[in-house]
Amino acid sequence: MASKRRKSSAGISLDPTAMIDDKTHHLVGPFLPQTPLSSGFSSPERSPSPTLTKPPPSIFLRWAIEPGSALKLLLVPVALYINWELVAPFIETKISNPFGNLFLLTGFIPDSKPDDPRYQKTWWDIGFLIYYVVFFSFARQALLFYVSRPLAKYFKLKRTSKMDRFGEQMYAMIYFIIMGLWGFRIMKSLPTYWYNTLEFWHGYPHWDMTRELKCYYLMQFSYWLQQLLVLILGLEKPRKDFKELVAHHFITLYLVGGSYIMNCTLIGNAVFMSMDLPDAFLAFSKLLNYIQWNNAKVYAFIVFFGVWTYFRHYLSIKIMWSVWIEQPIAVPEGAKVWSFENGTYLVDWVRYQMFLPLILLQFLNLFWYSLMVKILVRAVLHNEADDNRSDDEGDDEPPKPKKR
Repeated sequence: MASKRRKSSAGISLDPTAMIDDKTHHLVGPFLPQTPLSSGFSSPERSPSPTLTKPPPSIFLRWAIEPGSALKLLLVPVALYINWELVAPFIETKISNPFGNLFLLTGFIPDSKPDDPRYQKTWWDIGFLIYYVVFFSFARQALLFYVSRPLAKYFKLKRTSKMDRFGEQMYAMIYFIIMGLWGFRIMKSLPTYWYNTLEFWHGYPHWDMTRELKCYYLMQFSYWLQQLLVLILGLEKPRKDFKELVAHHFITLYLVGGSYIMNCTLIGNAVFMSMDLPDAFLAFSKLLNYIQWNNAKVYAFIVFFGVWTYFRHYLSIKIMWSVWIEQPIAVPEGAKVWSFENGTYLVDWVRYQMFLPLILLQFLNLFWYSLMVKILVRAVLHNEADDNRSDDEGDDEPPKPKKR
């Protein structure tokens, strides 16, 4: 009864106690003790996981599941671009090659300094986003098929469902390591380093971006669009906290898109940094649990817990404080108008539009944080690493025979 009372009208469970042993939760499930790899018990043969073999909703979405189909789509504009470059010298045309705009950055500002080239937003950015949504679909599925599955078999993971989860976490770890380090490199070149929050607003609007910052921003946007597509189309096996994850992705996309359109990319880089680095540690900890390196898993989770606390809470709250307190003071008076021509949008009510999704994201992070505290206590104090319960995250399995 208590768990029923702790559900919201949207059906999202708000009871951390009920979730701590939930094998289908995206955070808790991977940290539950695993079926021992050395166990003599062998699971029955299972049908392949929906992650890799579920038929696509339509032939037009086959690229989202089959890496070969995605690669073909990616090569079409590249081939057309090369063909144009080869043929154009023989034809008198003043039209520039349009196909490169789909996979190369556009918006170069001609009068920017040669040693500091700058870029602005263009409508071609939409095509760039679509192209790299397909790219991330290709990268994700190719990694699942050709890298993570052989590696999972090397570590003696047998069930298809668990190998798929292993692959998902490997993809997440690689992505967040790359983007976390890239975001750090970009922030180091900005006046906002290290979370010098007043510089989020000084000199606003920041409509001209370095090539690297614009590419980084659009790549992040494409990644989260692709992740939302995976959830909504059911391209991977859904978890019980599906609604929380969808809410998280919508809030993230709102923040990414809003900050890009309103020329607030400096604060956007800081928000990305506060999210990506702890997610890399989280995925690494999950991988260690899947392969049952139990001692390493505990130490990795303790490190992850500290990193998450610092980035997802301390630094995120610092960002929210800057939005609420520093923005009205630090934004130049001439920029506190809504002007499409000048790229200024930070009128007074926009502060609420920025603060609300950040605090919603913080509440979601605090909810997950409560689950992490319980996982940490169980791992450190109760030594459940030898528990024989399986983490099949929703698969049915006959009970293990008891040893006599």
